[in-house]
Amino acid sequence: MTPDALAAQLRAVPESERDGWVDTMLACDELLEDGPLPRGCVPYLPCAVDTLVEALERAAVTDDDVFVDVGAGIGRTVLLAHLLTGARCIGLEIQPPMVQAARGRAAELGLSAVSFVEGDAVELVRVVDEGTVYFMYCPFGRDRLDPILTDLEGLARRQPIRVCCVGMPPLQRAWLEAMPATSVDLAVYQSTY
Repeated sequence: MTPDALAAQLRAVPESERDGWVDTMLACDELLEDGPLPRGCVPYLPCAVDTLVEALERAAVTDDDVFVDVGAGIGRTVLLAHLLTGARCIGLEIQPPMVQAARGRAAELGLSAVSFVEGDAVELVRVVDEGTVYFMYCPFGRDRLDPILTDLEGLARRQPIRVCCVGMPPLQRAWLEAMPATSVDLAVYQSTY
């Protein structure tokens, strides 16, 4: 199915049923229990489908992009982002059982342009540096966010990036410019280097 065909099918589903429809389609309807998390991390909670779709549209994600989900959980956002845009997608997740579940779903769906990296995002963002779009759905507190933004600034000096934030306070960085807002919960930034 093409990204446009999937987007049309998704739009045909009533808004109140979209999350459940996507969960069923991707076999992501069972939440795994969170394991022990480092201080400042937030337990896994999937992002609303409509918020993700808005982020993809506002950040103008295409099949030329590399979409990185910081705190990917069981992979729902990564899988849907790839299916809706054709972008290569990478999920960063600290919890091994969630990474295993996400990898299994990607394999079952035959999505070779989707991958998941196990580890702490504070360490991984500087390693997984091919991203052009970074997505964060309230994955952790400010003390963990600051080093990630420092690493993203280094990346932004080499290539333009966009950062999508859901449920987070505004990012106050000179190298980031907020794109026009259409949602209270979603902020999209572009690098200015």
